[in-house]
Amino acid sequence: MKSKEQNSGKLALVGDGLSSSNARWRFSAEVSEKFEDHAERSIPDYRKNHQLILKLSDFYLQEDSRCYEIGCSTASLISELALRHADLNAEFHGIDQELSMVEQARARCAEQKNLIIHQADACEFEYQPADFIVAYYTVQFVPPKRRQVLFDKIYQTLNWGGAFVLFEKVRGPDARFQDLLTQLYTEFKLEQQYSPAEIVGKSRSLKGVLEPFSTKGNLDLLERAGFVDKMTIAKNTCFEGFLAIK
Repeated sequence: MKSKEQNSGKLALVGDGLSSSNARWRFSAEVSEKFEDHAERSIPDYRKNHQLILKLSDFYLQEDSRCYEIGCSTASLISELALRHADLNAEFHGIDQELSMVEQARARCAEQKNLIIHQADACEFEYQPADFIVAYYTVQFVPPKRRQVLFDKIYQTLNWGGAFVLFEKVRGPDARFQDLLTQLYTEFKLEQQYSPAEIVGKSRSLKGVLEPFSTKGNLDLLERAGFVDKMTIAKNTCFEGFLAIK
């Protein structure tokens, strides 16, 4: 009989030519090279909601504003934000702790003088006052015991009237709804031409790595941080976007 360690070390295909072992998903160099394609196929409305965030930013970014993206990966979103507001004397900052992601992000943004990519832990980063902060499917990978610290930092960083845009995978409010969401998401991935083995392999790789909260759980984090004004701005099965205004 194989030990737990042996089972954990066995690689399985998880789609798009990527592989991972049980409970060991990592944003490695292999993942960073294929990240955009994998995210687009795995997350409903991935690109569509980029456009929503860009439009929302128009309400909050002005001359001398500062904008952060927490967990910027290869910088596709933060670079679009910086380009959209290139006429403003504004600063844009992408934060990611994975070196391979940071290297790709810096290569992508090399010509954008208003954008800086930082390799850092978002929970420990020294933020400066900002008007717009985005976390696009990022907080779900932050260990639950550290999430409130991050939300508190975000609230403290925002200027009065500033906005925090949060997109997360969410759990259902009870077991019945969670079962529905799981089945619907499985159907979505099958429609994206992922094989049943790849779907199971990805699910197993994310155990203990991706830890979604429910809608209420995310709203509670925002409320404890100090946010009073908050609402859902996008929803597709188990994927939800929130807008919180300080």
